[in-house]
Amino acid sequence: MAHMSDESALTDLMRAGRETARLSTVFRSAIADRLGLTVSDLECLDFLADSGPTTAGRIAARTNLTTGAVTSMLRRLQQAGFITADRDPADRRRVIVTLRPERAADLEHPYAHFAARAAQLISHYTADELTLLLRHHAHLQSLYLAELDTLRNPVPEPSSPR
Repeated sequence: MAHMSDESALTDLMRAGRETARLSTVFRSAIADRLGLTVSDLECLDFLADSGPTTAGRIAARTNLTTGAVTSMLRRLQQAGFITADRDPADRRRVIVTLRPERAADLEHPYAHFAARAAQLISHYTADELTLLLRHHAHLQSLYLAELDTLRNPVPEPSSPR
C-alpha cells in the first residue's frame, strides 16, 4: 500500500475533507429549513431511513443528544407525521421509533437534484475507485465513532505527583 510522503498533499486532503463537511452541514441545514425541521430532526429521520425501526436510546447515541432532547424531538416528529413511536412489546420501557413510509418521499425530494448530479459524477469512476472511496468512508466512520466515544467517555488523566 502506498504511503503519502508529500505533507502538502495530506494537508490539502484534510482541508478538502473539512470543506466538504462544512458544505454538507450548510446543505443539510438548508434542507432541514425547507422541511420545517431542525438539523437534529433531519439527522434522526435520515438515521431511521438507513437503519429501519430502532430504539429512542439508539437514536440518542447516534445523534449525540440527551434522552430528554430525543424525547422532545420524537414528540415533534410524531406530531408532524414523520414517525411512529410505540412501546416495545418485549420491553415496555423501550420505545421503538419507525419512519412512516408514506413520508419517505418528503425526505427524498429535497435531495433529488443533488442525488442525480452525484450519480452522474460517480458514473465516471471505475469499480476500483468506488471500492477505495467506500473503504475510505468506512474507515472515517469508524474514526468518528471512536472519537465520539472518547469525547463522551473521557479517560481521566493521571494526576501528577507533587
